Amino acid sequence: MDSRSTPARLTETATVKLSRPFLLLIGAIYILAGLFFRDPWKTDDVVGLATMVSALADPDGSAWLAPQIGVLAHAQDGPLVTWVGAFAIWLFGPLFEVFIPAHDGAIIASRLPNLLWFGILVGSVWYGSYLLGRRPEPQPLQLPFGGEPSINDYGRMIADAALLLILATVGIVWRMHETSEVPALIAMQALAFYAVARSIDRPLSGSITLGVALGAAFLTRGWIGALPIMLAALFAFHPRGALWPRRAWLLLSAAIALVIGLAWWVPLQSMYPYWAQNWWLWNSRSFVLPEQDVLLSILRDLPWFLWPTWPFAILAVWRWRAWLSAPHIWVPLMFLVWPLIIMCFLADVFEPEYALMAVPAAVLAAFALPTLRRAIVNSLDWFAVMCFSLTAATVWLGWFALQTGFPAQIHHNITRLTRGYDIYVSWPAVIIALLGTLAWVGLVRWRLHNKPAALWRGTVLSAGGLITTWLLLVTLWMPVLDYARSYRQVSGELAAALQQHVQPGECVRALGVGIGQRASFLVFEHIDFSYDSRCTLILQQTSEDAIRDGRAPFSEADVLWQGRRPADRDEMFRLLRVNR
Repeated sequence: MDSRSTPARLTETATVKLSRPFLLLIGAIYILAGLFFRDPWKTDDVVGLATMVSALADPDGSAWLAPQIGVLAHAQDGPLVTWVGAFAIWLFGPLFEVFIPAHDGAIIASRLPNLLWFGILVGSVWYGSYLLGRRPEPQPLQLPFGGEPSINDYGRMIADAALLLILATVGIVWRMHETSEVPALIAMQALAFYAVARSIDRPLSGSITLGVALGAAFLTRGWIGALPIMLAALFAFHPRGALWPRRAWLLLSAAIALVIGLAWWVPLQSMYPYWAQNWWLWNSRSFVLPEQDVLLSILRDLPWFLWPTWPFAILAVWRWRAWLSAPHIWVPLMFLVWPLIIMCFLADVFEPEYALMAVPAAVLAAFALPTLRRAIVNSLDWFAVMCFSLTAATVWLGWFALQTGFPAQIHHNITRLTRGYDIYVSWPAVIIALLGTLAWVGLVRWRLHNKPAALWRGTVLSAGGLITTWLLLVTLWMPVLDYARSYRQVSGELAAALQQHVQPGECVRALGVGIGQRASFLVFEHIDFSYDSRCTLILQQTSEDAIRDGRAPFSEADVLWQGRRPADRDEMFRLLRVNR
């Protein structure tokens, strides 16, 4: 390779070391803000927790191999998140129950694994990017009189930028705080990316790590989650690339992944064939020929989900097009392309599928930064400052309108969506929000007055701006969000109605109750439903329009109770008694 033709133009001052405590601090704020002290929301968040609770409560242990929501078989995804979450509840739940109610202790304990997934994510992104950034292909142009960065400094700058860019990715910030399969799947993909990068110089450890990552991805989200990662790892070994001489080690990775997958699948199929059959049908029927609606939804949703990394990822591929087969472009490109290809062949595509593009987009975007002119980098800095200052101001404005009634139109729009909400001020949350806002102001002031030359300054502003906005949302608005999205209150009302109306020997079955609602009733009040058609009590999920128009089934049955979330304008639950 001719180093004089490299698109990277960089001086030593642009790779000055970013403070490690600062990185640890913003990472901690990112994952801790919004992780605890809130209710689980439907659907993925509360469903994941419900499978953990069901596994712990199952007397015969079947829910460990075949995840369930009470007696409802949840034949989707895989058992890994259930295993890790249930173990966390078993280990730490009793500690939290000393101070808070048991179900609240289980909620907090179930989110501790998110710290593990987040640690795997950021560690893998940083070290994988560092290994690729230290290779000879991406090194910047050597200056006539010296002054270019050292190999280690350049690799560290790329790694810092990739880490900050993954923290700045808009679409995954909420998903990383769920008790669902998404945080684990992102972590396993990041681990597979690191393993492939590691395989160049240490093929044994890299191949072992890759096998573990692929097997764990399969146990996390089945073929839907694992197939794009497997294909990306396979095609990363390009005939013209540095990985090609290590291709034989893929057999070891495949063997490890196969053993991990079969260790779950073989006993599952032997002991619970019905669940295994439904799981296989769910996976196989999820793959279809490309459909226009799916493709249009991808084009519509991906740009905002991957903001702000996707434009830079595309730019990196273009600027480094002469080095397309080099590992620093080819490896993340494969991890980006294959999830996109698989998406086009799925019947239902949304954020869990989009999430697999976040890590490679951030890595590619980091390699685009050294190719940008200083004027463009400065423009991007100002865009980040203006964009996130506006979002932070908008969050504060909405909260001020809710509390004071001014501006009146904004207050009306918010209260219309949160009718019945008892407005109050949580002063600890306000203080945290003020501190976060002051930190953002200090970060902007640092950019204005110090005028740093470090290339990571724009990524610091983007990550800091998103974290500030997220912190404001989960402090100022968490009570409102809990009120609007939680089923705690209606679950308590249903539990009281069941205690009053259920007679000895009488069972309750569900009619039209969604999986998220069913999981919520189980989590908050341990309410489960029978499949016995002879049950004379029915919990029906319907709507006001259906009741008014007489379209709701069992319209002649005795209505023992009806309730709804106060903020929900349509969804309604009715407890009915039918005569046999």
